[in-house]
Formats: sequence, C-alpha cells, structure tokens
Amino acid sequence: MIFDPTYFVFILPALALSLWASWRTHSAFKKYSQVRTLRGLTGAQAAKEMLYRAGITDVQVVPTNGFLSDHYNPANKTLALSEATYASNSVAAVGVACHEAGHAIQHAEGYKPMWLRSALVPTANLGSSAGYLVMLGGLFFHAPNLIYFGALLFSAVLLFQIVTLPVEFDATARAKRLAVETGVVLPQERAGMDKVLNAAAMTYVAAVVSTLMTLLYYLLRASAMSRR
Repeated sequence: MIFDPTYFVFILPALALSLWASWRTHSAFKKYSQVRTLRGLTGAQAAKEMLYRAGITDVQVVPTNGFLSDHYNPANKTLALSEATYASNSVAAVGVACHEAGHAIQHAEGYKPMWLRSALVPTANLGSSAGYLVMLGGLFFHAPNLIYFGALLFSAVLLFQIVTLPVEFDATARAKRLAVETGVVLPQERAGMDKVLNAAAMTYVAAVVSTLMTLLYYLLRASAMSRR
C-alpha cells in the first residue's frame, strides 16, 4: 500500500499553507496592480533605475511570457520581467521589478547565499526528479533502505529551498529600502509594495514546509518498515 491516512496528516497542512500563500500573493498583486505609482515608472524603468544607481551597467532588462514569471538569471545577467510587470507602472509591478533588481545587485556584490544557491541547482534538480521516485519505489517494494537513499537525494531539494529563503528575503529587503532611496516610489507607497513582496516571500516558506513534510512522511514510513 503506497498511500495511507498518515500521508494526508503530513501533506494537507503544507498544502493548505501553499494554497494560502499563493492566494495571498495573487490577491495582493491584483489589488496593487490597479494602483499607479505617483512617479509613473514602469517595472522595467524601475529595475533599470535601481541597477543604474547601484552602478550596474551589464544587466539586460527584458520582457518574458507568463504571469509572475519574473526572474534574474546570473548566468547571462538577464533580468526578465513578466508581461504584468515589464510595462506596467503599478505599485505591484514596480515592487516585483525592484525585487528582481535586488537579485542582480546581490550577484554584483557577490552575496554568498546567492552563490551557494546557484551551486546547489544541479543537485536540487537531481533530488527533485530522482529522489521522490526512489522514495516512492522503496515504499512500493517495502524497501526501507531504498527510501532512505531516496530521502538523501530528496533532501537536496530541501537544502536548496532553505538556502533560497535568505536570498529571497534579502532581495525583498533591498527592494523595499532602495526603491524609496532611489525615488522609484515615494515613502507613502511603500505599504502597498510591502504587502505584495511579503506575500510573495511566504510562497518560499510554504515550499520549504511542503518539502519538509514530504520528507518526514517517507522517513517515518521507512522507520516503521525497519522495525518490522
């Protein structure tokens, strides 16, 4: 038997947190995407302004497809902003753009957690694809050692997500501070920007909790098998 009620005891709270964090992010973004910044800069212009003030001239700001698919790629120094962010002058769009610019500034300054996260990408990808399947196979064949091996692989995902937390929180803190310091947004607009970025940060916390609970469940099953 692969699934049992205990699985849902572990997973449902994590799923509920993930759904709440996602809803909160979309709700905050939707609300503040209707509020225009007083200065009127678009997301792309705001990101470029922050990069310029930081003395960064080798990062390209480009549009990308998808909703909230904004990201910074340190490999080619490209800051990609989604359709809802790139050309919009809303508080939400500018907040997201400044957050991604924060990642570019982290990269330029050699922020160590960001370097560590990049170094962990290959093992995290392996753990995500192979680790779960190995754990599932161990459960199916009643092989606790196989589950333990899969858990070891899958733990790379958890480590990656834990390292991601300070990277994302730091980028958010930089965005909040620098957006006002550079005049991208006015101090009174910070409240809306903060709500969008804080909500987005919770999605990373939810991801950690979800991965941790999954890992604990399989370790619990492996431990129970070993005692039989």
